[in-house]
Amino acid sequence: MFSKIVRQCIPVASRGKNTYNSWPRDRDALWRAGNTLGQTLVAPRFDKVKLVPFEKNFYVESEITAARSEEDVNAFRAEHEITVQGHGRGGVPKPVLTLDECNFPVECRALFERKNITQPSPIQAQAWPIVMSGRDLVGIAQTGSGKTLAYVLPSAIHMSRQQRPSGSREGPISVVLAPTRELVQQISQVAYEWCEGAFGLTGTPVYGGVSKSPQIERLRRGVHMCVATPGRLLDILETGAVNLLRCTFLVLDEADRMLDMGFEPQIRKIIEQIRPDRQTVMWSATWPSEVRSLAQEFLVPDHMQVTVGSADLCANHNIKQVIHVCDEFEKERKLLDVLEDIMAEGEQRTLVFVARKSRVVHLLQTLQKKGFRAVATHGDLSQSKRDIALDRFRSGATSIMVATDVAARGLDVTDIKYVVNYDYPDTSENYVHRIGRTGRRDQEGTAITFFTPDNAAQAKQLIAVLQEADQEVPQELWQLVNLHVSKQDAQNRAKKAQRQQSWKRPRRYHHDEELAETRGWG
Repeated sequence: MFSKIVRQCIPVASRGKNTYNSWPRDRDALWRAGNTLGQTLVAPRFDKVKLVPFEKNFYVESEITAARSEEDVNAFRAEHEITVQGHGRGGVPKPVLTLDECNFPVECRALFERKNITQPSPIQAQAWPIVMSGRDLVGIAQTGSGKTLAYVLPSAIHMSRQQRPSGSREGPISVVLAPTRELVQQISQVAYEWCEGAFGLTGTPVYGGVSKSPQIERLRRGVHMCVATPGRLLDILETGAVNLLRCTFLVLDEADRMLDMGFEPQIRKIIEQIRPDRQTVMWSATWPSEVRSLAQEFLVPDHMQVTVGSADLCANHNIKQVIHVCDEFEKERKLLDVLEDIMAEGEQRTLVFVARKSRVVHLLQTLQKKGFRAVATHGDLSQSKRDIALDRFRSGATSIMVATDVAARGLDVTDIKYVVNYDYPDTSENYVHRIGRTGRRDQEGTAITFFTPDNAAQAKQLIAVLQEADQEVPQELWQLVNLHVSKQDAQNRAKKAQRQQSWKRPRRYHHDEELAETRGWG
């Protein structure tokens, strides 16, 4: 049962054991770990095995959808900035604009009503008919767009039409890969509500930082869906306790983040274990060359791509972005001032991002001494403590959470009104992901960022994000761009002078012995 599984997978992490999928300081270490994991696995010879046939296409277009004119379809896509690429068999399915057009089971309709979902989100409207038609899909959409349900419901329909898993090492029908355990938990919760609630399907989350024995036992008993981080799933596959020969529906969620975190070797080894005629759905917030290469390699050539908004780096336009250019020593005082202003409006749920775990602890102590109701989460906390902090933040028992990037990745908390970047992230992509914690589901939010001269190298990219979203760019930010350019020019001139100095010909000597001695040959 999904509900039981989600609760059981949150014990205290065992001390002294390896915890997969926590962000190491050395990314090369993660890459090496990804190469080490799965070394004993042998890719099945699917060309030598008679595979069990399965169905992919379960979509029946409603009369309402079929009658929709191309003009209306194009108008809907233009209004919601939806672009569709690829054609293949059957052309591009028309979007479904109402829930009645989807022909979901009655149990799904009851859940829609209970959750106050009255119509599909833009990504769901276009993705549902494509995925339920059995097509491979690349979906590019920002966090909070409803993408999880865009693949969970079609996956549930796909699983419900296949032969039930019998256990005895027979693996899941659907496998969802995600970059962090927090996101795995979030997806598992959605899957429990819909897959089990409406279809009676079973599943389990699989991630590092907790004992793998209960996870192996659940997989052995047979489940329909497995939501996993790549490292832990690969680790379990190496034990031989379960295989993926039964998998016919594969999801790569937040593919750009998984590649950025160095999981490509692990992803490749997992996909080698899955039959090639599977249905594959890939989700990403951006569309860099690495993700494009992965899609071209592992999706069928006639796959479709649905983009909501821009595939380029851009922030949610519902978010007001405020940049404070300041020195490092000013940040703590500014944070206290900002939080006092926010809390003066009432208890507003606020997420504060910092770069280091030690700073999380320091800021939490500072805020609590000042009377703020705050909790904290970071990668060194046990899973149970992280869940307690998240529950307090989600329930409103506390209004402020201080977190590192990894701990907050996949955080699914509604009504976060403010995001504060105490430390600017390492990339502008991470900046966009961070501030995407607010302004979700068409609500408005505010992101406040402290930007210091040490961050000057990223000022130009930040300005591009601000301008794309029609946000105010402080003059001090432009000055940091000029400062960085000047520093780069000075460094380039120094390097050029150094190279020219090294190219100078050595003195000529009259005696070969002296020449050999100066060159180190004597």
